[in-house]
Amino acid sequence: MTAVVRKAVVVFSGGQDSTTCLVQALKKYDEVHAITFDYGQRHRLEIEIAQELGTRLGVAAHKVLDVGVLNELAISALTRDEIPVDHGLADNGLPNTFVPGRNILFLTLAGIYAYQIGAEAVITGVCETDFSGYPDCRNEFIQAMESALVKGMDRPLKLVTPLMWLNKAETWAMADHYGALELVRDDTLTCYNGLKGSGCGDCPACHLRSRGLQEYLANRDTILCGTREKAQLV
Repeated sequence: MTAVVRKAVVVFSGGQDSTTCLVQALKKYDEVHAITFDYGQRHRLEIEIAQELGTRLGVAAHKVLDVGVLNELAISALTRDEIPVDHGLADNGLPNTFVPGRNILFLTLAGIYAYQIGAEAVITGVCETDFSGYPDCRNEFIQAMESALVKGMDRPLKLVTPLMWLNKAETWAMADHYGALELVRDDTLTCYNGLKGSGCGDCPACHLRSRGLQEYLANRDTILCGTREKAQLV
């Protein structure tokens, strides 16, 4: 009898969260594909970093899709260089780094790719516990998207969110569990201003990342043990 090859698609930006998800996926699935989106983001170095990491980690295939139409439609500090990244909230109560429709588009395209290659899961690093206030990172949104994709393509598909209920310290613990703490710390790009590793140290993404790492390193054994149990790490 021919063994079933378990396949997954990871939505991969080259940042802390998606790299941690990719490292885990490579342990859990037989064949892992990465998909990265070029939407004209201001920190474009992330695309190069994602490609470098995909090759380094050994993904089966890595697609980089041009979705520049999103840049034309969505006005955000991440799509317009003239809009400074702000620590506060916009008039609509959301951070000005929120890109409307981004995860709707990304997950739809990743779902189509999964359909074509016969993957059982699309994995994304969204998180409701330590997130930036984006509505498209909430579990409620993910469940709705999964339902729409399954109904729209008439095929089973799971949207897997390994980080959904982890805080940033626990996300660092997850990377550490898989032997990737240094790789994630030094070679990923999370900074809204496009600086690799520790980043600019000033933007909201850098603050969240740095605070989580400091908390994890100060309580390493306790957080690592708790994360292994909480996230049922393989």
